[in-house]
Amino acid sequence: MSDLEYVFGVHAVQAMLDRAPRRVRRLLLQQGRVDARTQALVDSASREGVEVRRMAADELDQLADGVHQGVVAQVTPSQVWSEEMLTHLLDKLEVPPLLVVLDGVTDPHNLGACLRSADAAGAQAVIIPRDKSVSLTPTVRKVACGAAETVPLVAVTNLARTLKALQQRGIWTVGTAGEADQLIYQVDLAGPIAIVMGAEGAGMRRLTREHCDFLAKLPMAGSVSSLNVSVATGICLFEAVRQRSTN
Repeated sequence: MSDLEYVFGVHAVQAMLDRAPRRVRRLLLQQGRVDARTQALVDSASREGVEVRRMAADELDQLADGVHQGVVAQVTPSQVWSEEMLTHLLDKLEVPPLLVVLDGVTDPHNLGACLRSADAAGAQAVIIPRDKSVSLTPTVRKVACGAAETVPLVAVTNLARTLKALQQRGIWTVGTAGEADQLIYQVDLAGPIAIVMGAEGAGMRRLTREHCDFLAKLPMAGSVSSLNVSVATGICLFEAVRQRSTN
């Protein structure tokens, strides 16, 4: 089973069993752990015909790159969406697209949190460059708390070219930059929108910035100059939600 991935943590594993049970090959639980949440996982696994095995805590430690809470699942490899799959998704949409574009986010905790915010806000996809960006990992899944199974993560070869293709479909691209003249609250986010967020520290690359229709910033009243990318993503997404709910 060397081709399998490991998903760990109660919420992430339960999400796999609920939303993608056919991908779960084995449920691994810490010996001696007996509680309601563990029993719920066992019940879910039993309904789906998933093997359940008890293991020592130190054995689980070797499988999970993080706090596993005594719960690890062996799953088939994640599917990252292609540009063609994104095109098919957009062709079928009956509502204005709300997309998130992450220009080189490398921290799996940030990507997981962005996926979680995207799911909560009803975004249809999160787009990342194929190179120099974190992709789906067990840590991403754990932080996403199930959103990695509901929000397509699309890896593209050329981000600038993808932004241009989105614009040709009538989707406005809004980049976030501290030096922008207008606040995110002043931008019309009620229509078809792709919100473009820069990488940790470096922000958007020059070519990405040049392919944005608008640049916007968040108001910063304190002493810090910027917010964590996942926090900023959540703020921008829910400003879009607010605007869409009032139109």
